[in-house]
Amino acid sequence: MADFASPGSNSDGIAFLVSAGIVYEIIAAACSSPQTTEINASARAETLMKWVKAGLVQAAAFVAIAAWIDRAHRKAIIAGGAVAAGIMWASYQHALQAGLASGAPGTEQY
Repeated sequence: MADFASPGSNSDGIAFLVSAGIVYEIIAAACSSPQTTEINASARAETLMKWVKAGLVQAAAFVAIAAWIDRAHRKAIIAGGAVAAGIMWASYQHALQAGLASGAPGTEQY
């Protein structure tokens, strides 16, 4: 288990932040922001969420590889990735539901 009770005694905090950061970065690279998802949910919900899922799969692969390589920080790496993935999934789900419930026009014309 990561030693979060002893600050400065190891680099679990760094590993946690790097793992969380890579999840955010990969999802951002794979798809639009939650704001774009909300604004254009009525027109592109399926496509937008497909790319969120693809980003999560990619992020999980990177976190798994990092955990395998850096076994000393495995728990912190996995914890950071899992927390970030959960937050991002919840953000996109909220954006999707809010966008579908909104009567506001999107930003795209077809």
